[in-house]
Amino acid sequence: MKELTKAEELLLITILRMGKDAYGVSIQRKIKERTGKDIPYGTLYFLLDQLHLKHYVSKTEGEPTPERGGRSKTYYLVTSKGREALKASLKMYRLVWGDLSHIYLEKEI
Repeated sequence: MKELTKAEELLLITILRMGKDAYGVSIQRKIKERTGKDIPYGTLYFLLDQLHLKHYVSKTEGEPTPERGGRSKTYYLVTSKGREALKASLKMYRLVWGDLSHIYLEKEI
């Protein structure tokens, strides 16, 4: 399993938190709300496709809606493989950051 990029982590964590309500626009909004980062749609959907190809997320089509001109939303869920990738990422952060006290972060070198 390859390491996740920061962007992949951000998307997976956001989708995991959102549960069954995670679709493109809602994911983008939630990321902006929590981090202030505005991810362009092209970048967002490219990353979502990459996560799907890696089997880290599953995609399902919702029902077509009149307000979307009859188009349906694509919903995303984190798969067990995606959860394992997030666990590995968290484990790595804990190994690297675990024994680093906040005092070290405040010191100038």
